[in-house]
Amino acid sequence: MADVSNVARYFLSLAEEEAGDDVSNLKLQKLLYYAQGFHLALFNRPLFNNEIRAWTHGPVVVDVYHEYKGHGSAPIPRTNCDLDALTQDEKDLLDEVYQVYGQYSAWKLRNMTHEEAPWIAAYERGADTVIQHGAMRDFFATLVH
Repeated sequence: MADVSNVARYFLSLAEEEAGDDVSNLKLQKLLYYAQGFHLALFNRPLFNNEIRAWTHGPVVVDVYHEYKGHGSAPIPRTNCDLDALTQDEKDLLDEVYQVYGQYSAWKLRNMTHEEAPWIAAYERGADTVIQHGAMRDFFATLVH
């Protein structure tokens, strides 16, 4: 199982700042959510162990949020990750998630998650509720062809 901090650093390593490809904490949180959801749908097991919670602005991995909250809404600097700690399947999935979802702004991703069943169901139970793996797996399985 991947370490969520390393997954976050992997996404940050893909950002091309010169091309205007910024990753804020808000955007990073949504990328982690999409990575976890698709991993659950494709492999029927989580990519990382950390809970994803339904916050006001969408899904959040609390530990990663706190790791980068000092950046506020500004882009997080590009960083390196431990590539050897990720399997090829994990890297392939993260690359695909970034290719599809990394093109969107943080607020576009936030709005997208607000229209998706896993966040809606958890948030209706109350802010800071855990988004259940089963709900994510079932929802993302409908997006996998």
